Amino acid sequence: MQLKKNQLVDLTIESVASDGNGVGRIEGMVIFVPFTAPGDVLRVQLVKVLKNYCFGIVREILRPSPDRREDGCPVYHKCGGCCYRHVRYESELLWKQQSVTDNFKRLGGIELDFESIVSSGQCSGYRNKAQYPVAVDEQGHVRIGFFARRSHRVMHCTDCDLQPAFFAKILDCIAAFIEEKKIPVYDEKTHKGLVRHVYLRHAEAMNETMVCLVLRSAKLPFAGELVERLRAVCDSLCSVVINVNPSRTNVILGERCVTLFGSDTITDVLCGVKVQLSPRSFYQVNRRGAELLYQKAAEFADLQGNEVLLDLYCGAGTIGLSMAHRVKRLVGVEVVAPAVENARQNARINGTQNAAFLCDDAAGAVRTLAKEGLQPDVVILDPPRKGCGEDVVRTVAAFCPQKIVMISCNSATAARDCKLFGELGYAVTRGAAVDLFARTAHVECVVLLEKAKQRNV
Repeated sequence: MQLKKNQLVDLTIESVASDGNGVGRIEGMVIFVPFTAPGDVLRVQLVKVLKNYCFGIVREILRPSPDRREDGCPVYHKCGGCCYRHVRYESELLWKQQSVTDNFKRLGGIELDFESIVSSGQCSGYRNKAQYPVAVDEQGHVRIGFFARRSHRVMHCTDCDLQPAFFAKILDCIAAFIEEKKIPVYDEKTHKGLVRHVYLRHAEAMNETMVCLVLRSAKLPFAGELVERLRAVCDSLCSVVINVNPSRTNVILGERCVTLFGSDTITDVLCGVKVQLSPRSFYQVNRRGAELLYQKAAEFADLQGNEVLLDLYCGAGTIGLSMAHRVKRLVGVEVVAPAVENARQNARINGTQNAAFLCDDAAGAVRTLAKEGLQPDVVILDPPRKGCGEDVVRTVAAFCPQKIVMISCNSATAARDCKLFGELGYAVTRGAAVDLFARTAHVECVVLLEKAKQRNV
């Protein structure tokens, strides 16, 4: 059958791709369809036809999958955030675990019996951080929400189910304030206007909330009045900050912050470690899920108290500091200078005296540790989505640690890196998926690599 754009076809969904799209086939041609589930029998309109695969959209559900449920969100099919709201959470977890397993087998050549996926059990209200673009509609009304799927069109939504419910009161307050005071909203096409984004953080353990307004300049008209209004709608408000971003860029945050009210930071507790959070601090958006992830990493590391632990990509130091009491010495390495300062500050406020944090890359860390005569016994890796890459993998292997624990938000790049570690004498011996981002396509994984024992000749 020769498939054509806009053609209607009847399709049975057989599986789920790693991005959450359902997968069906017609005479061997793969068709990806969002918001579907295995077992769905559908009438699908083809919207893009390529040589080896197609994309389609649902026009009619002929017979629903038993995994289906009501999505419970008025903007679900427009917003680019969630992709699994229409299915049972139990099914979502199984698909995510299968995705991780398949990536390690297909991309890494590693057949591993991954442990049952770990879940925080939270499908709503779990995000402690949210960044919202601000826009004005054709009627001149201020809109705060999210970019529509594959666009920069702001879709008004202040009560996203994944955020704490009280975030909506803060956003509604800010939207009303901007509109009432006629404060100009940023237009990325003309590079004019003042207000670009609203950025909220909540420290669950200490019940502290930060409101950050991303502006083109540090001058906000009627700033004192906004602070008073925010204090009236948010009992946990501890910090109101302006982040200055004058650049013509899609990057949300600028380099400079100015505090309007309260503290420059808020404080949370993760795995027993106090963590100070500024607008630019990296922090997992699901605190309970992050604790489960880091606990699993600590379980895999199986620290005995006499090890030197190297934490690469340490960020603000949360992972390493959560394990510092179990090792002789902790060395954290991070290339982002503000994150290193956050890590040092977090070590101070927790009274951790056996930790040092270096602003350097992996190769620089090798030279520094070699000069000090230190040999890491265990290395923790938590790279960005692009993974470690060959240079870092070879550098870590050159340390000859007995164990490497890799945490990854992208199992595809993790599988690729683990394959290279295998060529350098390390075997993946344990693995687990951890769901920090329910209803979205994202899933974390953690694996243990151990140095292969040399055989006696």
